[in-house]
Parts: sequence; structure tokens; C-alpha cells
Amino acid sequence: MKILKIEFENINSLRGLQKIDFTKSPFVASSLFAITGPTGSGKSTILDVICLALFNHVPRLGKITKNEIISKGAILTRNQKEAFTKVTYQSKEGLFSSQWSISTNRNGNLRDYEMEISNLTTGKLIDLKKSDVPAKNETLIGLSYNQFIKAALLAQGEFAQFLKVNKAERGALLEKITGTGIYRQLGIKAFEKNRDAGKEILQQQQEINIIQKSLLNDEDYAEISTRYKEKQAACQPLEKEIQKLSKFVELKQEIQQQKNTITKISSEKNQAEENLNQFANHNGKSLIAHENIQQYAGDLRNWKLNTENLNALSKEITEIETSITENKEAFTKLYTEVSSLLRSEVSVNDFEAKLDAFTAKVQELEEARKEKGREYSKLVDEFKLKTIDLNLNFRKNPEENILQLQAIINSATNTIKKYEAELGNLNLSNSEAVKQQLKEKIEQTRKAQKANAKIDESDKELKRIASEKDTIKKESETLPQQIKELKTQVQFKEKEFENLELQKKNQLLEAKLEELRPNLNDNEPCPLCGATHHPFAEHTPEKDNRLDERIALARKELQVNLSNLTKIQANFNNFQSRFKVLENQEQQWKTISEEKRTAFKTTFKGFDFATEAIWETKIAKLNQQFECIEKWEKEQKRSEIAKNAIPEMERTKAVVNKGREIASKLKDLYAGDDISAKNREYHRRFTELKQQNEYSLKQRENLKTRFQKLTSEIASLETQLNTVLLEKGYSNIPQALNDLLPEKDYLSLRDKRDKLQQEVSKLKTSLQVLQEQLSEKQKLDIEESTAELQQQVSEKRQKLTELNDACKEFHRQLQNQKENLEKLDKIKREIADKEKQIKRWRLLDELIGDARGRKFNEFAQDLTLSQLIALANKRLAELNDRYIIDKPTGDEDDGLVAIDEHMGGQRRSVKTLSGGETFILSLSMALALSDLASKNVEINSLFIDEGFGTLDPETLDQTLDTLEKLQAESSKTIGIISHVDSLKERIATQIKLTRNGQGYSSIEIKG
Repeated sequence: MKILKIEFENINSLRGLQKIDFTKSPFVASSLFAITGPTGSGKSTILDVICLALFNHVPRLGKITKNEIISKGAILTRNQKEAFTKVTYQSKEGLFSSQWSISTNRNGNLRDYEMEISNLTTGKLIDLKKSDVPAKNETLIGLSYNQFIKAALLAQGEFAQFLKVNKAERGALLEKITGTGIYRQLGIKAFEKNRDAGKEILQQQQEINIIQKSLLNDEDYAEISTRYKEKQAACQPLEKEIQKLSKFVELKQEIQQQKNTITKISSEKNQAEENLNQFANHNGKSLIAHENIQQYAGDLRNWKLNTENLNALSKEITEIETSITENKEAFTKLYTEVSSLLRSEVSVNDFEAKLDAFTAKVQELEEARKEKGREYSKLVDEFKLKTIDLNLNFRKNPEENILQLQAIINSATNTIKKYEAELGNLNLSNSEAVKQQLKEKIEQTRKAQKANAKIDESDKELKRIASEKDTIKKESETLPQQIKELKTQVQFKEKEFENLELQKKNQLLEAKLEELRPNLNDNEPCPLCGATHHPFAEHTPEKDNRLDERIALARKELQVNLSNLTKIQANFNNFQSRFKVLENQEQQWKTISEEKRTAFKTTFKGFDFATEAIWETKIAKLNQQFECIEKWEKEQKRSEIAKNAIPEMERTKAVVNKGREIASKLKDLYAGDDISAKNREYHRRFTELKQQNEYSLKQRENLKTRFQKLTSEIASLETQLNTVLLEKGYSNIPQALNDLLPEKDYLSLRDKRDKLQQEVSKLKTSLQVLQEQLSEKQKLDIEESTAELQQQVSEKRQKLTELNDACKEFHRQLQNQKENLEKLDKIKREIADKEKQIKRWRLLDELIGDARGRKFNEFAQDLTLSQLIALANKRLAELNDRYIIDKPTGDEDDGLVAIDEHMGGQRRSVKTLSGGETFILSLSMALALSDLASKNVEINSLFIDEGFGTLDPETLDQTLDTLEKLQAESSKTIGIISHVDSLKERIATQIKLTRNGQGYSSIEIKG
């Protein structure tokens, strides 16, 4: 995975649009660059925007949300309304760009963030929800977020500390750096799982002990069983005696209740008899009088009804006479109205015929007028449709429309002459063919223009390539000589260094006894001869240390020359590689340009190469001719339409005059509203009055007939009723009607009397039955009183309760024994099952478990440390062949050990190394973690965030030599974040950050 380009806007202190393109100069010539600037200028922000665009995470803040930005004031630059970050990268899957953005709405409130990925190979946006973008980047890159920040963003401070701390602290750091805390959690989980499972079994075993203590022994169980049976046997006789005594008590209670009931019913019977007497006093006389004449009730009611109907008929006859008179008056009024309308007298015989004839004449004139109106509307619609393109201001007066048409013809004629003068060189007899020719010529000219533009683009690209080749030639022409000179110097310095090292080695191998003299002490034996007196121990020659100084100076000069050689050689290789690419591109563009020129001359024979302005002038002239022809055609069409429309308007004028003549005749005959409606109204009134008169005459005859018939029926009824009523004591019919009750009232009183009589009879019967039952129960009664019987029952119940309580207690003990045995058996089976299940947890706890998770964590960390050291030594061998990193043995300090190969494999604590040596080892560890995190993913972009300010000048030079060598050998893009000024002298390519007075920063790329 390699980062090709970073783009962002308004992130932290970096306001405005910022771009860093690693595919362009100066990064092409040198892929080792420094990110420099004062503290707080935004150096680490460049790393933040990479993580934000890819994973929506920032190492210093974690996952980014809208609320996180609002609460912490992070990410979005102060006083800005939108921000975005975009990273273009290349992986095994292809070329992609990932973007993160956020903005505010119209109210100034922050919207939620957005994320997207584009496949730059296909040029299409990948369809994903924003929450799925980080996972998609993980898949494309091959690294998770945690792996990415360990593989591509290296913070070496942790590893410098990691090298020197003791085992316990190293474990904590290793866990933090590699994220192996999961093994500690697994160890704790194994311990807790075994503890929890064992805790359940222990609780169940304690429960077994409790149950066993509560169990009865065999003797107690047998004794309790015997006593339980004895108590049960003693309960049965008592229960029978209590039942017998309880029945006598119930009998005495029933006798008393029976007596109370008899007293109550006797009282109810007396009350019912009293109610019956009161009813007879209030309603008896009227009921008797009604029942006396009840057999003549129908005739009496018929006489009364017929008398009322006769009065009603007399009233109806009077009303119908009045209606007949009013009908005659309405007829007279109707004849008067119609005669006035028709201007002629009408009668009942010719009313309808004269009215219909007048209506038909009026309708004939109205239809003729409407026909002319429809003809006018049709002619107007046709006229408007035909003249729609003329934009006429249509008038109702045809004369005005004819004048407008004539004016249009005159105007069009003048305009046509003007356009024909402009198009004098064109034959307009077939204008459509001329227009088609112009269209084809415009289209061909545009194609030629585009082809010419593509040739110009090819020429521009060839000029750009030639310019870049010239620049590369100028910049690289002195490099071969510099490389040659530096190689000579390196060979000379290597030979000088080898000679000095050989002198040092010979000095050590050829050491003489004089070198032991400074260590001889009197009275102590000589290690060579054993003498205790040392006459030559004094006045020893001084030791010459100038050889060591010369070796150190030679080593430094060799390193400087090697560093310069590596840097210049890398630049020269990059220049040569780029020059070859440009030559290939130049040849391709030359071929393309030549092919395009040949194709242009073949395809566009009537055209020559020209500038863009000339092409546009040609096309504009052709378009102008085309538009002029269209305008000429439009005016021709307007003139023709106007000429054809004048005869149409003359016909419309004739129709209007005829319509006015018909309207005048209609007005003279009838000037009212709708004649058809008026005709229908007069016919309706005539018909209704006629039918009403006939109905009234017929109704009057019917009423008179009914009146005579009803009078006869009433006389007959009076003759019959007067005879029989006289016998019942009534002098006339109305007197008898007064004693006759309404049928509803009679039935209600009769029902009430019958119910009272039935109630008295029912209570008498019930009283007799109860008295008989009481006599039977008294025969079964005994002499003892109820209190005595209840006393006996209470005593026996008390004794039975005592026996039952004893039985319950014995039964409870026996049941508890049974339940405890069943529960005990169940718990034992559960323990056996759990012992089988817990076996794996006990085994796992023995292997990896403990309360703090240290056992498995230390085991996993030891494996991780071994793998990390192996990878670090592999990297270290590429950077420096002197040291090998190793774990400490049992008798060594807890810190890691450096094996010095130049000193015969001497093991040294890393705490004894110099600053530069420590940096090389810690850098190796950081690169090893990058390898470990990336696994099979190739990481070609590294950013090292390290405080170089703590290094001395010599160590800093050594460090930069190492990084230059790493970059040259691996072709990685390596960025160093630092504010050390001396970096500017060694690393020419820089991303320089500066701050202004308002607290904002800007980026400048130098190379």
C-alpha cells in the first residue's frame, strides 16, 4: 500500500485547501522528506487527515462524530463552515481515493459527516453507506485501523523506552504497542469460568451436607410412621359422632327457621287480603258498571265513531265547494296571460294549439340565430388556428381584422426583400436543401475543429515532455562525475578505515608485557612469573590513544561520504528512470500526433490547420447564414398565412350581418326568456287546473253519497240501542257511554284484581304446607337443647383437631424425608454432570488461567516478543551489522540485550548503548512492528513521528544515514516529523509548516 496524494481543507490550524502530491517533483527525485515547523503548527495534523479520510479515526481523539467535533472543538478549523480530507492510495486491489467531509446548514448547525470511496481505475464511485467506508478501506488496504497506525505511522519513543524497561514494564508496553491485551482477558476468563463452575459445585455440596443433617434415622422414621397410623385410626369414630350431633343441631335450627317463616307468611296473607278489600272499595263499582253493558260495548263505540265521521264529512263537503270556486278564478287568470302573450284570445278548446304554434315560430327564429352563431364561431376558430403564428390581436369586428392582416402582408414583404439581399449568393427556391447543406457543413467544421484541438494537445504534451527532459538533463549532467568522485573517496576512506582497524587489531594481538606493567602492585604476585617485587612497575610509558581518535574520525568521514553517495546515487537513478519514462512517452505522443495529422488531412480535405479563433469565426458565419434562412422562411410563411386569411374574414363578415337580421325579427316577435320553459309552464298550469277541477267535482259527489249512507247507519243503531239500554236502566246512549270504560283501562283493572285474588290464594296454600312440614320435623327432634348439643360438638371437634394436628406433623416429617431423599439424589446427579462439564475448564485454568491473567498474557507476550525481535534483527541487519537484539537470560538484567558482533559476540545491556545506537535499535523495532502489523501487506509509505531534537549532531547524522539507506534500498516514501533545524541541511525535500499571527498555518513544499 502506498499513499500517492493527500488533499484536505480547513483541518485544525491548517485553513484553506492544502495538497501534497507524492507523485510529482520534488518527491519523485527524493522519497525521503521531512515535515518541519514550530510546535503547534500542525505537523501531526498531516497524519490525522490520513487516518480521518481512511477510517474516520484520529489517533489522538479516536472515532470522530459530529458531537465529538462540537464538544471538543476539534477537526474543523475555527470560524470555518466546511472541511474535507481526501487520500489517494495504491494497493494490490488497484488505485483508489477515500474522502471524509463535513459542513454546516443554513442555520449554522453542523451536519453529520459523509464518507465515500472512488475506484480511480474505473472512474466510478463505489456504492456504500458512509458507515461501511472504513471497513471497505481495511479490505482494500489489507490493514485494520490499529494495524495501519502501527505499520505506517511509527512513534519510536515507545520502542526506545521498550528496549530498556524491566520485564513487567516491558510486558505492559508490549501489550499497549501490539494490542495483545486479549490474551490477558482470556486468562482471566479461563480462571473465572473455572472458579464460577467450581463455586456452583461447592454450593451444591454444602447443600448436600445440610440435607443429610436434616434426614431421619431408620428408627425415628419407623416410630413416626407407626404413630401416624394410630392417630389416623383414632380420628374416624370422632368424625362420625360429630356428624351425628351436627345433624341434630341443624334439625333444631330448621324447626326454628320454619316457625319464623310461618309467622312471616301469615302476616303477608293478612296484608294481601287487606289489599284486595281496598281495591274493591276503589274500583269495584266502575268494573261492575262496565261489565253490565260490556256486551253492547261494540255498538256503543260504533255509534260514537259514526257520529264523529258524519261531522267530519260535513266539513269536507264545505271545503271542496270552496276549492271549485278558486279553480274557476285561476282558469280566468291563465287565459288572460296567454292571450296577452299571443296577442290573440284563447279558450279551453284552442289553448294548447295556439300556444304551441307561437312557441314553434319563436324557436325557429332562435335556431336560425344559433346556427349563424355556430357558423361564426367555427369560422373564427378556423381563422385563429390558421393565423396562430401571426400573433394577431383578434377583434370582433371583421373589418379591423382585415386591416391587421393587410399590415402584416406589407411588413413581411419588406423583411423578405431585406433577407434575400443578405443571402444573394444562395438559391432559395429550395430552402430546406440549402439548410441541410449548411447543417452538414457546420457539423463537419466542428469535427475538424475538435480534431485540430486534439493535435494541439499532443503538441503541448510533447513540449511539456521536452521541457522536463531538458530540466532532468541539466540537473543530472553533473551527477555521474559526483558519483565517481564520491566512490573514489569512499574506496579511499574504506581502505583507510580498514588499515586503521587492522592496526588496532595488531596492536591488541601483539601486546607486550609492558602493557601489564601499570597493573602490577607490590606484594602481589605477577600473573606471568609469580614474583611479588616489581622493579619495572614504575615509570611505565604513556598509552597512545591517537589511533582510536583517527578510527572514529575515519568512520565519521566514511559515513558522511556513504550518505552523500547513497543520496546522489538515488537521485541519479530516479532521474534516469524518469528520463526513460519520458522518452517512451515522447515517442508515443509523436506517433499519436503524426497519426492525428494524417487522419485530419484524410478526413477533412477541405480544411486547413488553424487557430481556435479562426475555427470559431467559420462556425459563427455558417450559423448566421442558417439563422437568416430560417427567418426568411418565417416571413414567407407569415405573408402567405395573412393572404389566405383575408377571404376567410370576408365570409365571417357576411355571417355576422345575417345573424343580426335574424335577431331583429326575433326581438319583434318575442323578447322574453326561454320560450320552451314558458310554454311548458303554461301547459303545466292548464293541465293541473283542468285535472284539479275534474277531481274536485268527482270528490264532491263521493262525499255526498257517503254522508247519506252514514246518516242511515246512525239512525238504525240508535233504534237498536235505545231499546236494550232502557232495560239496563239508561235513558239515552250518551249516559251509557259514560259508564263504559276504555278497553285498555278495563283490562288493566281486571288483571290487577285477578292478581290480588291469586296472591291471597297462594299465601293460604303455602301457610298450610309449612305447618304440615313443621309437624313432621318436630316428631324427629330430641330433648337436648341446641346449646348442649353445640357444647358436645365443640368438645369432640377440639379433640379431633388435636389428633389431626398430630397427624399433619407426622405426615410432614415423613414427606420431608421423602423430598429430601429425592432432592439429595437429584443434586448428586447434577454434580456428576457438572464434574464432566467442568473438566475442560479446570484443564484450561491449569494451563492459562489466573486471577489477573498474567500466565497466558506473559506466554503470549513472550511469543510476540520473540517474533518481534526476529523481525527487528532482520531489519537491523539491513541497517547495521554490529548488533543483534536478544532477550535477557536468567542471570542478566530484565532489559533487552544487544549482542555486539564486532566485540566477539559480547552481550551488553541496551542501557549501555549510545543515543545513536539506541535509535538504530528502536527504529529496527518500530519497522519490525510495521512488518508484524502489515503481515503480507507491503507498506510503501512510512511516517516517523519522533523527537529528533534529543539527539546529538553525530547521532543525528548517523540516524539520517540509516533512513537514507533504508529509503534507497526499499523504495519507500518516508516522512520524518521534526522541528530540528539541522534536518533542513541534510533533507532537501521538505513539507514546511508556518504559522501566521491569527493562529492559522500554511504548507510550503520545498525540494
